[in-house]
Amino acid sequence: MSVSPDEILKSALSLPEADRVILATEILDSVKEPMPGMSIDDPNLLDELKRRRASMDDSVSASELFARLDEIRRK
Repeated sequence: MSVSPDEILKSALSLPEADRVILATEILDSVKEPMPGMSIDDPNLLDELKRRRASMDDSVSASELFARLDEIRRK
């Protein structure tokens, strides 16, 4: 059974702060190539990550989108 990134995030956010820091550090260290235009040293990085996460809060999953489209087609 595959676990979705949202499920992993929800579980990770329930961890104590120290464990979240360790987990975040390990995940960042696992990225071999730096993301273009982003640096861990960039003072705006945290704001950008928060902005991107907030934009995901308003999104819907693919399965929910397809269900909505099927419902629209049936009308």
